[in-house]
Amino acid sequence: MVVERYPDLKSNQNFLALQSQLEGTENRIAVARRDYIEAVRKYNTELRTIPGRWWAALLYADMKPKETFSAPESVAETPKVQFN
Repeated sequence: MVVERYPDLKSNQNFLALQSQLEGTENRIAVARRDYIEAVRKYNTELRTIPGRWWAALLYADMKPKETFSAPESVAETPKVQFN
């Protein structure tokens, strides 16, 4: 019986590592976006409710409500990664 021995290809392991890194990056972006939206929501709520409204009027008159994160649907698509 003859058994062929193929070399252990490191490129497959590198590709799997790259996929893992891309997935991690996407997850970190999603977490940062969620945290930013939550922080803006808390900030705007504080400026619009009492006693935060009073403090803002007395001490921080120039503070205005911030806009939440919004992006067009075309940007929400996952970027295409090509390996040629």
